[in-house]
Amino acid sequence: QSGKSVLANFVSENTKRIGSYSPTQGVRIVEYDMPNENSSSKGAGCRFELWDCSGDQKFETCWPALMKDSDGVIIIFNPELPSHLKEIEMWYSCFVQQQSLLDSQCLLVAHHKPGSAGDTENLSLAYPLNKVKLIHSNLEEDPEDVRMEFMKYFRSIITLINESREREEMSIIS
Repeated sequence: QSGKSVLANFVSENTKRIGSYSPTQGVRIVEYDMPNENSSSKGAGCRFELWDCSGDQKFETCWPALMKDSDGVIIIFNPELPSHLKEIEMWYSCFVQQQSLLDSQCLLVAHHKPGSAGDTENLSLAYPLNKVKLIHSNLEEDPEDVRMEFMKYFRSIITLINESREREEMSIIS
């Protein structure tokens, strides 16, 4: 109930699933085509698969399959729920640290639901979460800022993948 599906739909420009709250059962895969913003290079851009995972731990047995070959992890939480602050430590440990992903491959999103109260912009997280990029999302107040932050994150993942591929190709050549 943190807004994962809402943000996945927003980022992927998927308006088909707008409606009342319905918890994700296991995982829902949303495809998103990110256009190539570099006008000097040819190419259609990049296709992302956003795996919108349920936050329910009853699906824990599915997690290894969800994590396999992932290039990045976005952890979305409701900063107004104290239980979420503890849960994100578990998600980070499981999906980032145990998969040996870099902190730069992770994005924390404090999602502010419509009509949310309190000022949580000054949220401070404990180590090791404080090393990870944290953004605040509020689709009522700043939807384009949210979209821009996600695009920056996706571009950073593309860069990491390309650099890794280049290193691998160079090691084959050498």
